[in-house]
Amino acid sequence: MKPTLFLLAAGMGSRYGGLKQLDGLGPNGETIMDYSIYDALRAGFGKLVFVIRKDFEQDFREKIISKYEGHIPCELVFQSLDDLPEGFTCPEGRTKPWGTNHAVIMGADVIKEPFAVINCDDFYGRESFQVMADFLSALPEGAKNTYAMVGFRIGNTLSESGTVSRGLCTTNENHLLTSVVERTKIQRIDGEVKYIDDNGEWAVTEETTPVSMNFWGFTPDYFGYSCEFFKTFLSDPKNMENLKSEFFIPLMVDKLITDGTATVKVLDTTSKWFGVTYPEDRQDVVDRIQALVDAGVYPAKLF
Repeated sequence: MKPTLFLLAAGMGSRYGGLKQLDGLGPNGETIMDYSIYDALRAGFGKLVFVIRKDFEQDFREKIISKYEGHIPCELVFQSLDDLPEGFTCPEGRTKPWGTNHAVIMGADVIKEPFAVINCDDFYGRESFQVMADFLSALPEGAKNTYAMVGFRIGNTLSESGTVSRGLCTTNENHLLTSVVERTKIQRIDGEVKYIDDNGEWAVTEETTPVSMNFWGFTPDYFGYSCEFFKTFLSDPKNMENLKSEFFIPLMVDKLITDGTATVKVLDTTSKWFGVTYPEDRQDVVDRIQALVDAGVYPAKLF
């Protein structure tokens, strides 16, 4: 069975402004998402599932879904603030979505096969989709608790316009993930990659340190674990009182590997990530995509 690609498109680009998922950056108005889907099709993915906000469904169907329906099956699911387990209600005044792993839960009813999760506004590169597709396609039927993550090299994921947030990863000798810690301020300073540590100090890390760019591979059992742990997350008063608390994928993954429930293989890639984190990044992304088209990596018109 071909794996599914699950695309997280429910968030607004708060630092960038507007729906950057729909921003045309390619030579014929292609979005970053278009390139991800093109790479996924070549790698062997068999279905697309998008999670979006209900209020831009029509715009999304007209500008995005219409391009793909003739090439690959597509499904839409919706993330909303009040889509919570029985017994929980959204706190008054909360406007921020519940986070990436809450978005993942929305796919439980339509995804019954191994699947990869990506952000719609990140350019991951052809090799990253191939290594993930190969991993998921090789899983035996009914496989459980055997997951994967594309581990980008941190030096290939930075922005020249400011700091970025990344999940810094540690692995064992079998290339299995042992921890992932979200660092919210990372940048290259005086030629070195540095991040703000737990003490508020700048710490140096190697250029090849693997980081999570939210490119994960799961089997459907992951939905059940996520639903249960989300109840635990919501039961913690500090998560309900903090109107900006989020249920992130790394939080769920860290629990599963810490308690020995699952393993996560870190798939190395030399692909260079890029994306529009800040408005100043936009022209650089346009130029990089054009260079890839000029080099013959992508056709001038994808679909």
